[in-house]
Amino acid sequence: MGTGTLINRSKRQVNAKTPAPAPNLGDMPLLMTVTVLAVLGIVMVFSASWDFSLAVYDSPTLMFNRQVLWMGLGLLAMFVLSFFDYHYWRRLVVPIMLVTIAALVGVLLTNDNRLGAVRSYFEGSVQPSEMAKLVTIIYLAAWLYAKQEHLHDVNLGLIPLGIILGIIGGLIFLQPDLSATATVLILGGLLFFLAGGDIKQIVFLLIMTVIVGYVVIHFSPTGLQRIREFWQGILDPTQASYHVRRSLEAIVKGGVFGVGLGQANTKYTGLPVPPTDSIFAVIAEELGLFGSLVTLSLYGLLLWRGLKIASKAPDFLGTILASGLSVWIALEAMINISVMVGLLPFAGNALPFISAGGSNLTASLAAVGILFNIARQGNSKKKSTSNPDERREFGATVGLRRGNRRRSVSRTGRS
Repeated sequence: MGTGTLINRSKRQVNAKTPAPAPNLGDMPLLMTVTVLAVLGIVMVFSASWDFSLAVYDSPTLMFNRQVLWMGLGLLAMFVLSFFDYHYWRRLVVPIMLVTIAALVGVLLTNDNRLGAVRSYFEGSVQPSEMAKLVTIIYLAAWLYAKQEHLHDVNLGLIPLGIILGIIGGLIFLQPDLSATATVLILGGLLFFLAGGDIKQIVFLLIMTVIVGYVVIHFSPTGLQRIREFWQGILDPTQASYHVRRSLEAIVKGGVFGVGLGQANTKYTGLPVPPTDSIFAVIAEELGLFGSLVTLSLYGLLLWRGLKIASKAPDFLGTILASGLSVWIALEAMINISVMVGLLPFAGNALPFISAGGSNLTASLAAVGILFNIARQGNSKKKSTSNPDERREFGATVGLRRGNRRRSVSRTGRS
């Protein structure tokens, strides 16, 4: 037997023993977390919407059927975006933002008033404000990535940021949707901070936000009423708003392990909108404190995985985008749950992946798809080579040495 034959046989044996590389699926803990939340959402919408859907739509299963359809559309969007290179958003984000602004203006022009607000198309099926939150995060991530070296210049940093947030927030406020407006402003300020905006500009932005918020609430009958009810509830829970009192009643009834799936009765006796804003109260009554803590843990796990993906992103665009998307979903959940237990003034934020509503569900799943794409590229051996010195950590300007009378350190990491 020749030497060449022995060498070829040895190579085949080595190749046969070498395991095939595992497929790059992105982030499996994130996938499992979102799957559990989505399944929990479908189950709870079915439980919470039966009576409400019958009263409003004359069909006990209409809301559940719609939720299943929107879930399918959202999962399709998540799958497609998980393979769509997030770097292409830089080219597409301007036309997408223009379409979003046109949709927000169109809502005001159509004047489809529902429950005292003009927020939706197609009889309440589509709310552009939910998609505007996602688009705003993508737009700001692309803009901050392009302007990251000039954020300390007020003319190139704070003023353009104020214009962007003012347009989107103003159009949402006119609907009116105070909670969505506040969410957009909070996310904008947070992304500016993470991108390395000057601390003086950030403080100025916070002061202006507080002043504008005070003026808006003072001249808004709805906002003023919610603040009064919130303060009364802090002083005496029995004097809280009707919504919060019924939510607390459901939570107390649930006890530690709940009354069982489908067995809650508060959703039948006056709990406002149980399939949407109040669905956490239904979870607390049917699954108890244990189920509530599991739900909170799932959102905490989602935030952790999103920030983990951000830390491993191939470039700063992926870092700021993954951070914004994961914080947005966690922020929405925190606001919804805090309102239900009386820790925040009433706001109409949906509970991501769980509340009935196609717009929020689709936007949340689309955001997860983008996170998967960033994770897949972060796990890949092929890193971004367009700028080898590009930082993946958050930028900042922090005076770390002034206490020792030394020059401050600039552009350090904010992780």
